[in-house]
Amino acid sequence: MALDMAEIEQALPSLAPDTRAAVIERGLLSLEDVDDAPEAEIAEAGRVELHRRVEVHLHGATELIDADERFAQRRARLSARRA
Repeated sequence: MALDMAEIEQALPSLAPDTRAAVIERGLLSLEDVDDAPEAEIAEAGRVELHRRVEVHLHGATELIDADERFAQRRARLSARRA
């Protein structure tokens, strides 16, 4: 029985966070099998995106947050949802 996108979107929020993350990760990994882009094209796209992000940062258009601080914020948000 195949589920349509609306059914999947409706079911995801009802899953436990770790289960939801596992389902999403499996979905993302399944896309690797269908990607026909040549490795050089993917590498170039990554290089271009990295260059763009560095330029945005150098021109002051971003606010960097310490990773530990960001993870703590995320954990707090997840804990608040469970309460």
